[in-house]
Amino acid sequence: MTTESRAPEPVGAYPYTRRVGNLLFLSGVGPRQRGQKAIPGVELDADGNILRYDFESQCRAVFQNVRYILEEAGAAWDDLVDVTVFLTNMKDDFPTYNHLYAEYFATAQPCRTTLEINCLPTPIAIELKCIAALPN
Repeated sequence: MTTESRAPEPVGAYPYTRRVGNLLFLSGVGPRQRGQKAIPGVELDADGNILRYDFESQCRAVFQNVRYILEEAGAAWDDLVDVTVFLTNMKDDFPTYNHLYAEYFATAQPCRTTLEINCLPTPIAIELKCIAALPN
């Protein structure tokens, strides 16, 4: 990522993208915003535990971050061919996620897998792992 990147900084030692042939693989993308410690829609206690979160704002932030990363790699939203979604609360958050997914992917319809997991590396409720197919 360049210093002009709009995507959040990775939280570990990994690139956000890796191209192999015409495929672009994205590392897991969360809702954080570049240059900010706070996570959109998350309220933490003094020990860093989640008190409350606004799942819709996190979901919209994740989709925007994916778009930023794709654009910076020379790809577009419609180039996505596969999306793996990690949710920490399938029961409560899947209906909102499914509604927003239909909104954001109204024309582009990548394959999709949604999994519930115990937690993510930071106090977030959603993360996307994506694959895009770039035009030749």
